[in-house]
Amino acid sequence: MTDDTILPFSFPAVHAKKVTAAFDGGRLTSNGGVMLLAMAERRLGLADNLARVFPDRRDPTRVVHSLVDMFRARMFAICCGYEDADDLDHLRSDPAFKLACGRLPDTGRDLCSNRRCRGWRMLRAFDAWMDSYPREPASVTLDIDDTCDVVHGHQQLSLFNAHYDERCFLPIYVYDTEKSRPVAVVLRPGKTPGGVEVRAHLRRLIRHIRTRWHNTRITFRGDGRYARPEAMAWCETNGIDYIFGLSGTKPLARKVDEAADGIRTRRTIENLPVLRGYTETRHKAKSWDRERRTVARIEATMLGLDIRFVVTSLDVGSAEWIYDSLYCARGQAENLIKLHKTQLASDRTSCRSALANQVRLVLDTAAYWLMLTVRDAIPKARELATAEFATLRLRLLKLAARVVETTSRIRLAFAAACPEADLIRGLPGALLPLGP
Repeated sequence: MTDDTILPFSFPAVHAKKVTAAFDGGRLTSNGGVMLLAMAERRLGLADNLARVFPDRRDPTRVVHSLVDMFRARMFAICCGYEDADDLDHLRSDPAFKLACGRLPDTGRDLCSNRRCRGWRMLRAFDAWMDSYPREPASVTLDIDDTCDVVHGHQQLSLFNAHYDERCFLPIYVYDTEKSRPVAVVLRPGKTPGGVEVRAHLRRLIRHIRTRWHNTRITFRGDGRYARPEAMAWCETNGIDYIFGLSGTKPLARKVDEAADGIRTRRTIENLPVLRGYTETRHKAKSWDRERRTVARIEATMLGLDIRFVVTSLDVGSAEWIYDSLYCARGQAENLIKLHKTQLASDRTSCRSALANQVRLVLDTAAYWLMLTVRDAIPKARELATAEFATLRLRLLKLAARVVETTSRIRLAFAAACPEADLIRGLPGALLPLGP
């Protein structure tokens, strides 16, 4: 299937031999590794889940492309670096993408082109996180954070944010950071969330988790924007633990003055460049209905004191453990958000409709799950077992392959010099669907 109207072209001669080229190599693809994503998707069942919660309202007699195929094609495209929806206008006839979506590469119908789809109900499709646990866990810690998503037009929900000096969204991301797994992502206006909003997000998420996990101890972890009295009171009422950053105030600082003076004096006497210490107290802000445990990290340097506070519902563990081992671990969630944004383009929310942009976030998160599943299938001894998604894309997905369809079989012919040939040969077996 070549286009004979495209003329050949030339490159500079090498060793006196003329170098010519033409696009007549046959049914080649530069995305040969997309079949690994297809196996990961069938193991997770993401497209089927999305289609179930977002039923197809179209006339079945006129449907050409199913929603399942549309979702699969879009997720695979994002993983392979095609983050815009209109990229499918060009990829719809790519033989590897067609094969990954269950269509014959030559004789099968081309995939759908750019299509718009909407629906907040797709948010409920992400059970992949709970499905990833073989049984109900005893406890999980969920990191909640928002991030600046700069917009370039007049999209719904976009607002000017003085802190970032940008017109933006501030979507909320929730991760099971210990396992690098996304839990939820919600598009929201470009302003700091208030207490009622934070409480509503936590309540909806917990309500969904409790439909399957009735006894798991859940701890939320976030920065100072989530230490809202409404959210903390709701967590305490419903048996949910939390640890949030807390802005320092003069009344709070006075409660740790004695410990701070001791650390500052000791640093000066011992002539240390820096000295860190910890203390805790009970504190009740004006907007709080009760006293809560508050931990302070006090760091004395030659430039002065730096004091950071966290508030928590936990009544176990030392102040040092609460701050250093538990709270500071939330920094990994920020790295996961950067991974999500920079390598899967989760901030490519350029539609005007807020619902359409929410769908984009959901599909980007589905693509995250596909890449994570492929990475988890790599043997731990291999370097790629801890690689970032951009590296996996370059080494495992963006592979040249010739796709040959005959009467009885379909053959993928990869390059003989493929550097990851031995790894790719073993991945299909590792990605087979799990047993019941």
